[in-house]
Amino acid sequence: MQRWKNKVAVVTGASNGIGAACAQALVQAGLTVVGLARRQDRIINLKEELPESTKSNLHAIKCDVSVEESVLEAFKSVKDKFGGVDILINNAGIIATTQLSQTDNTKEIRQTVDTNIMGTVYCTRESFESMKERNASGHVIIINSVAGLQVPNLGPQLPSLNIYPATKFALRAMNEIYRQEFQRDNTKVRISTISPGIVDTDILPPNIQSIVKGNCPMLRSSDVAETMLWILNTPPNVQVQNVTIKPMDEKF
Repeated sequence: MQRWKNKVAVVTGASNGIGAACAQALVQAGLTVVGLARRQDRIINLKEELPESTKSNLHAIKCDVSVEESVLEAFKSVKDKFGGVDILINNAGIIATTQLSQTDNTKEIRQTVDTNIMGTVYCTRESFESMKERNASGHVIIINSVAGLQVPNLGPQLPSLNIYPATKFALRAMNEIYRQEFQRDNTKVRISTISPGIVDTDILPPNIQSIVKGNCPMLRSSDVAETMLWILNTPPNVQVQNVTIKPMDEKF
């Protein structure tokens, strides 16, 4: 990670779970980290958990990635304060509590699409422009899911995942599209995805958490963060397309 030391990393959804773990890991690796989240106060609290010597390397910006104007303002602030972006961790994501075939669910479905897909589009676009204009050897990492590889059949005892797997399939396709576009523009920017199995975070609705927790093995957020560091630490000539990680003894 030596070549990334003192570089600038932006982590979306950095207020808790995988995003918080990634932000902490990057700070400890010697980077300046900007955490984007709607709950900015949680990133500020996370900062207090860091060693005194690294607290100043974590910064919080309030941002709703589903709103383009909010993303534009956040990345303008990053450029003004830190000069640009070298690493982007696209982590922000949500799951709606509805069924795809249910009526009166448009708001929930659209919010999931706007956050999971369009949020990634907005943040990747702004980060890539920053990397390209500085001719930086940047890296974009998308936190995806095994639900983007195969739609899970949770059975009748658990609620529907509705549009969530579809957004994750979209991210997998977008990873390849970005790879081709970054190459077409003759840049040194790499793109990778991490597709974890079930991770012990609060993204799962309570009615799913109550059944899953204690009944099946789960990954920790730090497991995903360690995988992120491994990808970043690969040689610049190596393109990591997708890494799938699952907990040991997973039955799916």
